Amino acid sequence: MDSFTPIIIIIVLAWVYDFVNGMNDCANAIATTVSTRALSPRQAVFLAFVFNVLGAFITTEVAKTIGKGIVDPSFMNFPIIVSSLIGAIVWAAFCTHYGIPISITHSLVGGLMGAGVAAEGIGVLQSAGVRKIFIAMIVSPFAGFAVGFLLLAAIFWLWRRARPDVASTFFRRFQVVSAAFMALSHGANDTQNAMGIITAALLAGGIIQSFEVPVWVVLGSGLFMGLGTYVGGWKVIKTLGMKMVKLRSVHGFSAETASALVIIGNTLVGAPISTTHVISSAIMGVGSTEKLSSVKWGLAGHIVLTWILTIPGAAMVAVIAYTLLGLTL
Repeated sequence: MDSFTPIIIIIVLAWVYDFVNGMNDCANAIATTVSTRALSPRQAVFLAFVFNVLGAFITTEVAKTIGKGIVDPSFMNFPIIVSSLIGAIVWAAFCTHYGIPISITHSLVGGLMGAGVAAEGIGVLQSAGVRKIFIAMIVSPFAGFAVGFLLLAAIFWLWRRARPDVASTFFRRFQVVSAAFMALSHGANDTQNAMGIITAALLAGGIIQSFEVPVWVVLGSGLFMGLGTYVGGWKVIKTLGMKMVKLRSVHGFSAETASALVIIGNTLVGAPISTTHVISSAIMGVGSTEKLSSVKWGLAGHIVLTWILTIPGAAMVAVIAYTLLGLTL
């Protein structure tokens, strides 16, 4: 195997991961827009595709956390990177197939942790980066719930004297704007997962001399995420947008706007959060504004359980992949 082949394999796997990420997380940006009929499914998917790609160019802070903030960069090599990607892809594809809205970001985090520990032991993990991820993992869903709840409560108060038909028309139109904002924030955070992995591989292979994400990596990661979004994870869209809460346009607008604000804030500080966690929590938050019983808490509980299982699940697959890869090399 020549020196470029491992890097090419990693790039291909990273963009496959990006594609699966786009498929599962397609629902994050457009599920509420489809369920409220603000846009047709195809219109919504195309909007998400465009703004996911544009979001990839906002910042690369999250890519730095993924590429050098979880596993010590001096230990990042072909078997660890490939095994982590296999762990993330297999777990994500399995959950997407069954319509489970998981965190694709945390699948990769789990894959990196599992492969890194399998290769070099627990000491290979970067405590500061792992701590940042777990803090964001805990805080961001609560932030999504709270901002969604408060935003919708404020809208209800400000529009309390408006005619229902006027308010409905207004928020149906402006939900297109909130969906675009949500897709932009999603692209800004989640495309960086593949960017971080590819840049780490380029650095380990001596192709680049410092951890700076090349423009072609940004563009490719954005495009493959966008393509996955365009194909769409329709089962996940149904779970988020139609099963958990009965939504109207004002709910969709509030959930999307709240989620985008939380995601952009975390992205700018380099925290690779779960956009799925945030939008799911925001939907629960807006659904709770009128009455708690409007949220199907049983379904919500099953979704939360998958959040808890994602990092160890992807880590376990990555450990198996690392072991099998070691036997073949």
